[in-house]
Amino acid sequence: MREWRDNHPDEVIPDGLVLTQPWPATSAEKTRGIPDRVIYYQFRADRARRTLRGIDEQVRKAERAVDGHAPVKRNRYIQLTGAAKSVNRTLEAKTRALAGWKGYTTNLTSASSTFVIDAYHQLWRIEKSFRMSKHDLQARPIYHHLRDSIEAHLSIVVAAMAVSHHIETQTGWSIKKFVRTARRYRTVKIQAGNQTLTAADPLPDDLRSALLKIRAERAH
Repeated sequence: MREWRDNHPDEVIPDGLVLTQPWPATSAEKTRGIPDRVIYYQFRADRARRTLRGIDEQVRKAERAVDGHAPVKRNRYIQLTGAAKSVNRTLEAKTRALAGWKGYTTNLTSASSTFVIDAYHQLWRIEKSFRMSKHDLQARPIYHHLRDSIEAHLSIVVAAMAVSHHIETQTGWSIKKFVRTARRYRTVKIQAGNQTLTAADPLPDDLRSALLKIRAERAH
């Protein structure tokens, strides 16, 4: 980034600019099995505006604290030297220069920057799935010590996430909405002599429609 700025001192950074920095593994890293990496730095104008707005707010608070108009709280721009307080202008300049930039590290050295950045942007789906599995499905932590138990538990969790993703794709509902809506409906079978009686609450139209969409995909 410094090299680009040195070569383009008066230019506005183009939105979406991506800079590439190879990061070869050291000999010590290679002995530990760590491969070569590459870092892609991407600049986004919207990200820069949000970051600069946050920097402005934090610097204003730091200035008020240094002037004695506000209590000294945790603020990265307040520099304390003994009893003296000052605004850390060096840090401010550094953070302003980095506003809008974000780094993406990968060991896929032959992959394009677009592929790597897009893959990072999909991580929210994985994070969302894990939040769902712990909260909406009311999963509880289970502690295992044997490899077979650990692998079985992970298989169940991944299968649950796959099923949840399929339900969301087919119905357009969030898994949270689907679980909360469907949870209260039960089918009860009662054995009376040689007869089996089935009792069930009638399903609302929206839930029935969602279930039909799931079954229709399975039929294909």
